[in-house]
Amino acid sequence: MRKHSLAGIVAFTASVIVLTSCSTSVDEPAAADFGAAPAGDLAAWGFENADDVGQSRLDHAAQQLPDVQVTLDATAFDAQKFTTRIAGGNVPDVVQMDRRYVTTYAAQGLLMPLDACFEAKGVDPTERWYQNVVDDVTYQDAVYAVSQFYQPPAILLNMNVLNETGVTPEEFDTSDMDGLVAAIGKIFQASGGVPTRLGFDPVATGQGGLWVVGMGGQLTDAEGKPTLDDPANAAGIDALKRITDAQGGYAAVKSFTDSFDTFGDANQFVQNQVGAQVANQWYPNVLSSYRDRISLQAVPFRDAEGQPFSLASGTAFVIPAGAKNPAAACAWMTELTSTDAWMASGAARAATIESKGGVNTGLFTGSPEADEQIRSTYVKPTGDAGFDQVIATYYDVVGNGRSFGSSPAGQDIQNELNNAITAALLGDKTTEQALADAQAAAQRAYDNATAG
Repeated sequence: MRKHSLAGIVAFTASVIVLTSCSTSVDEPAAADFGAAPAGDLAAWGFENADDVGQSRLDHAAQQLPDVQVTLDATAFDAQKFTTRIAGGNVPDVVQMDRRYVTTYAAQGLLMPLDACFEAKGVDPTERWYQNVVDDVTYQDAVYAVSQFYQPPAILLNMNVLNETGVTPEEFDTSDMDGLVAAIGKIFQASGGVPTRLGFDPVATGQGGLWVVGMGGQLTDAEGKPTLDDPANAAGIDALKRITDAQGGYAAVKSFTDSFDTFGDANQFVQNQVGAQVANQWYPNVLSSYRDRISLQAVPFRDAEGQPFSLASGTAFVIPAGAKNPAAACAWMTELTSTDAWMASGAARAATIESKGGVNTGLFTGSPEADEQIRSTYVKPTGDAGFDQVIATYYDVVGNGRSFGSSPAGQDIQNELNNAITAALLGDKTTEQALADAQAAAQRAYDNATAG
């Protein structure tokens, strides 16, 4: 059986696109007439493996834009292919990519700014999307993408394990590390020095930004320059080290979590391999198939001040520089992310869930209006008090989000942060040295990305 770990998953949506940074640049794109009537051929790339949520929104946009003929290239986004197509003039009109990296291309002049698009369509970004979602794709005071999805993290609790060990949900408070480590110690089990049950899986590298920013650090400054060596970043890494050291050390924890059957019948909650785990909002949907065998609750991740905290993640649509039909692209992207489109997807998802006898855990769109309408219309009591509490917790934390920070070196900053966390948790470097080395590498990437 194939094994999966949450540590290797940054986000999971209907379509999750991972991109790599590049250094190609082009001339400043010409101003587009976004107010023109949307018509003609539209080439879109990256809407990979559209499920019921994606297809229903495509159908909605097609109904609203009958004069636009859309050709979809449903292959996954690829950074090298993107820059090759830009250089060769074979430019799609719309591209979907992970929004963590939109700024990388915006800084190189490869994308059109969309403020005029929003104005033409009567869209106020700060009303349509959560502010942190907008911040993710803003560079030098311009918004460069139409965002979709925001699935916040929280802490899932395995109540079968907590009840067995006498640990309460309140003890999983990330702002009280002494209490948290004590709770972990009551749950943790090992055999021959090898973990057999974790008290808490913090998903150290997959959720590293959550810990660092949540504990008071910052990954970038206001201009997008990397700030990995900020002394405040040490608190999050030191918290992760205390948690993993209390469970046999990072190497042992990582080896154990890599063996989890995350999406399978023998997942870590069914097998009682964890007492708690940081997980994004989509994961309870996976676990709902096993609700007759597990008992769940959830608590928010809390920042250093004890307040609920989350970080945004998701994908976005962009218009590349040189796109042939920007007016249709603007109209199509804004229709795909309208409340009506999301309600259509909410209906489609509800029908799919009902046909399979599943649990509707909600659809987190990146838009507060759409989230609330979908919740009120389609998210009903499940008959399982624990699952209902989990669903409510994610809805409670979604409004407490922060942006990772928009930067031309976004991917490199994330990679270097993970390198620093790994080195510090393994004891190969002090936290300060690991962050200093990460900063040097991220700064080089930032300098390269902005050199042109």
